Amino acid sequence: MPFHIVLVEPEIPQNTGNIARTCAATGAILHLVKPLGFSLEDRYLKRAGLDYWEKVRLHTHDSFEELAASFSVGRFFCATTKADKSYTDFQFRDGDFLVFGKETAGLPSRLLERYRDTCMRIPMLPENRSLNLSNAVAIVLYEALRQNGFPDLA
Repeated sequence: MPFHIVLVEPEIPQNTGNIARTCAATGAILHLVKPLGFSLEDRYLKRAGLDYWEKVRLHTHDSFEELAASFSVGRFFCATTKADKSYTDFQFRDGDFLVFGKETAGLPSRLLERYRDTCMRIPMLPENRSLNLSNAVAIVLYEALRQNGFPDLA
């Protein structure tokens, strides 16, 4: 079962395009939660994803609640700079949902509260606000894949 990457209200098409390319390369399923800060027809989005778009399993959702209800037995891990635990403190399983917030504000506090036991951060120097979204997704996704023996990857 593949991992799921969830982007809640992404704003920058190039980041989402890069993440789509990472999903295509790893078999992860990409979920976009509206509202989006761009059109799915955006040329920058398409350009960043290059010719990988046909390999991306992409789903859009009107709200996070809709997504969570559709996958009620799923395990959701929320990336945030506000977490106490590192992403390496968790044991990921195939089929887990790795959730990331929008570039300018991160995840809403209601989601951080709902999933407080599975909030994770990527360690970095304290004077830095955050990492680029596409880099953060790649870091956490590849750790999850590593923990599971890189299933189906050559």
